[in-house]
Amino acid sequence: MNPRSPIYTTRGMVATSQPLAVAAGLEILRQGGNAADAAIATAAALNVTEPTSTGIGGDAFALYYEAQTGQITALNGSGRAPKALTLALVNRQFSMVNGQSIPDPYHPFTVTVQGACGAWCDLIEKHGQLEMAQVLAPAIRLAEEGFPVAPITAFFWARGAEQQLASAPNGHELTIEGRAPRAGEIFRNPGLARTFQTVAAGGKQAFYKGVIAEAIVAVLEQAGGCMTLDDLAAHTSTWETPISTDYRGYTVWECPPNGQGLAALLALNLLEGYDLAGMPPLSSERLHLMIEAMRVAFADTCWYVADPQFNAIPLEQLLSKDYAALRRELIDSQKATLDQKRGTPTAASDTVYLTVVDSEGNACSFINSNCMGFGTGIVPKGWGFTLQNRGHNFTIDPDHPNALAPGKRPYHTIIPGMITQKRELRVENGDLSEQPPSSFHSLISSFGVMGGFMQPQGHMQVVVGLIDDGLDPQAALDRPRFCITDGTAGGHVAIEDGIPLEEMSALAQRGHPVIPTTGYARDVFGRGQIILRDPDTSVLAGGSDPRADGCAMGL
Repeated sequence: MNPRSPIYTTRGMVATSQPLAVAAGLEILRQGGNAADAAIATAAALNVTEPTSTGIGGDAFALYYEAQTGQITALNGSGRAPKALTLALVNRQFSMVNGQSIPDPYHPFTVTVQGACGAWCDLIEKHGQLEMAQVLAPAIRLAEEGFPVAPITAFFWARGAEQQLASAPNGHELTIEGRAPRAGEIFRNPGLARTFQTVAAGGKQAFYKGVIAEAIVAVLEQAGGCMTLDDLAAHTSTWETPISTDYRGYTVWECPPNGQGLAALLALNLLEGYDLAGMPPLSSERLHLMIEAMRVAFADTCWYVADPQFNAIPLEQLLSKDYAALRRELIDSQKATLDQKRGTPTAASDTVYLTVVDSEGNACSFINSNCMGFGTGIVPKGWGFTLQNRGHNFTIDPDHPNALAPGKRPYHTIIPGMITQKRELRVENGDLSEQPPSSFHSLISSFGVMGGFMQPQGHMQVVVGLIDDGLDPQAALDRPRFCITDGTAGGHVAIEDGIPLEEMSALAQRGHPVIPTTGYARDVFGRGQIILRDPDTSVLAGGSDPRADGCAMGL
């Protein structure tokens, strides 16, 4: 990877995996929009320019930092299983008794209600400053006029066209005469422009209760699904209290379950007991501890991450430092443990990620996903977007907390992240009556790393780079990564090109099932974006992952 320099500015910044989507977000900032407005403009433009990963037919999560109060809110924009989708129905369809998930990842049974549109509208309603029509205007223009497809996107578009779009109802709407667009080729999506225009005029009700909803139900019925208009009409996003942990004087924030951000926090709690800064960054000694911390974290989250409306999750106990100390005893500093088991605390995907910080210091950490590439590849006729397959993340083990059930949200891999630091406010004129509390969370970073079960691993590795090693955002993203490939305690470990061969060999000698990984296979390591904000100078520093086509840019 050729090293890049970080981008610096003070007037607002956008970072994501497509330059045209970055431009859309910056356009909204220039028009007076804030971080929320620019985030949704960027997300919509990503739907146009990178439909291989994201779209209005998927789900979304966000963390929003409000500069005036220092408060962070969490938005859960994930959808729920149709009311008619039961384990009994799945078992009859596939004639099975045992298994971990729905066998066909592209079957219409994997389609949960599409939460992205609701999340977009709800974020703007709560935190935005502009009307939705203005926010969606850049994406509508891109979809109508067309855009040149970026190289990495073209590669994954071709793969998705063969695997998903070719056999899915109306999948041809996202092809050029049955094939994927080539790098540099103009692609137009009038159907998606029509979708955005409909939402701009009618809000989320136009998506969940109007002609778009009718088209979604019709195509799923055609494909053998069971979603109804009532399922769509009943959809709601939820505003939730974010979860966090303190790590070496900083607070790291994640969305709560049903997202897997808990895994990153559990791993960081374990790593806090080691002097990582005293170890060479790419040494087998440090990598071993980080991998083992993730294995222990995944052992817990594979059980505890589920819809909290269906299962109580002992978050306070899981995130306690006492629990971390007990779980840390399971880590052998010399050898890998591939069969870690979940603990019992005592009571007391493919995706795009974007981040925006505006000139006032408000920040939005936002992630939007179809799940696997184009999701199911199924397109509501004439509307230009695919339907997700997030329901593939349900387990079909009836005794598991994440077991498929009607109206339930599945385990979600997509997670946005933030870092803050508690700072003492300077009192002016001796009056605190109308000021925030004297202990104030100052924004340090809005960040994320997309990519299925890589995401909490990427969050952990980025946080270690930023905090333990003091890296700038671009250097933190450039650093080679590891990935436990299946998100379980016993998974194989992909090791990225750039980690020395002797260190890979040393990891193998410790018992890790290592897979050296390079080329396009490096997509397993995710694609991240980071914006740092200096709380004293308000200077923003941005970085964008070299594993994608995108960039960070400022005003």
